[in-house]
Amino acid sequence: MKVVFALFDTLNRRSLECYGGTSVKTPNFKRLSDRSVTFDNHYVGSLPCMPARRELMTGRYNFLHRSWGPCEPFDHAFPEILFREKGVYSHLVTDHSHYWKDGGATYHSRYDSFEFIRGQEMDPWKGYVDPPLDEWRQEYHPIQFDDTPRSKHRRNMVNRHFIRDYEDFPAVQTVDAGLDFIALNKQADNWLLQIETFDPHEPFDVPEAFRAGYPTDYSGPVLDYPPYGTFEGDPGEIAELRAAYAATLAHCDFQLGRILDVFDANDLWEDTALIVTTDHGFLLGEHDLWAKNIMPVYNEVAHIPLIMFHPDHADCGGQRREGLTQTTDLMPTFLELFGVAPPPEVRGMSLMSLVATDASGHETILYGQHGAAINITDGRYTYFRYPTDIFDGNLNQYTLMPTHIISMFSVEELQNTTLAHPFDFTQGVPVMKVPVIPESPFFKRHGPGVLIDCHTRLFDLSVDPKQTSPIDNPEVEERLSRKMAETSAAASSNEVAFLLLYKSGPGTLNLTSTHLFSRS
Repeated sequence: MKVVFALFDTLNRRSLECYGGTSVKTPNFKRLSDRSVTFDNHYVGSLPCMPARRELMTGRYNFLHRSWGPCEPFDHAFPEILFREKGVYSHLVTDHSHYWKDGGATYHSRYDSFEFIRGQEMDPWKGYVDPPLDEWRQEYHPIQFDDTPRSKHRRNMVNRHFIRDYEDFPAVQTVDAGLDFIALNKQADNWLLQIETFDPHEPFDVPEAFRAGYPTDYSGPVLDYPPYGTFEGDPGEIAELRAAYAATLAHCDFQLGRILDVFDANDLWEDTALIVTTDHGFLLGEHDLWAKNIMPVYNEVAHIPLIMFHPDHADCGGQRREGLTQTTDLMPTFLELFGVAPPPEVRGMSLMSLVATDASGHETILYGQHGAAINITDGRYTYFRYPTDIFDGNLNQYTLMPTHIISMFSVEELQNTTLAHPFDFTQGVPVMKVPVIPESPFFKRHGPGVLIDCHTRLFDLSVDPKQTSPIDNPEVEERLSRKMAETSAAASSNEVAFLLLYKSGPGTLNLTSTHLFSRS
């Protein structure tokens, strides 16, 4: 068995032609969909980037107990399981620099080998001590210019100074590296290749040939990095940002086409599975919001694409699947592809039965971000449940590796650390219980300190697929709340309880905290 897993960061489902999109030309995603099984009800689990990848690694939720962070000593990562059980060789090629930051630095080393392509976004790549900041101030729109040392926008401007021609772009080099691996190993068996591109994640910087395909009337400075939250730009600026994303997605489609061409040229369809998905979507002004992380997890972010080809089920090409699935399901799927059973703590399910037939998926799934709402869907309803008081001070992180996205936990955070009893998935190891405080870098980056629109809401997707009109249905709310509590408890341990206080009568549930409490 051979597997190619292509992961595009920030891939919007509704923009793809195979999901009904019309604003972006994505013929290669459709080309793959026509040959594969396409999942119509696939969702995220934990958000954002590295929490999603921990789910890919482990097959269980991350956001219920932890924000952004690395793989931990007790984690059973699928590349290591595959090697241990079946001798499967795994290789990662990526331009996603988060793998090399404090909060992601243990993921890439789980693979047998890896290649890292430099230069995306805030990757600290080029040592440019005194860049021409006065020139760049004029070149870039004010929302994406920052002359502060070590700031993400300054690092992005430095990187882009050295990325000019088509072959310089990290996504191009990433796919090049993936195709090199295939060329070298196509005659071998028993391997998994992960080709992971940061695109179409912001900034939406692509070769000019692709950007020219989506013109606008905008004539101002470079504007291709949307703000997180609201944006009071004029219609021309909004059109420019959307066009820049469209161009980046079109570029991703072209890179996917290069992978498909290699499959065609080498008859890989006969013996190689191909899986394509993303970690999350992105808001481009829907709900008057942009980006992700700090707003409710609307379906523009949560409802994501998944396309799967397996040579044993080539006759299913072009079929759709309605079963409810999510990111946690990919890890046990990788294991089943090589005949390996998942560890007992895995909460996802293998998707191979859904590839073969239109089988049922999950009854409900949870998704969300640590410190924000707990979200649940049954495929028809989506329910965002926030605590009564988002700042109630009862939020903790449970970890053995106290790192945020680009920094360690602060000394102030760690001063009130205690030990919590082992979770079911920690292999008998107690973990640090670290209270979330306003001084935490997490608090004002992805946590409670930056959240907006923190209102509990219920939507009926059958009549309101764009989630514009919340409904009042106490019976559905109580059913989903109970399922939320049950799933949270099952996904953690007996030492941890998801605290819901029930009052008399339907629709009167009172959630007193966002997440999990240790009873230790």
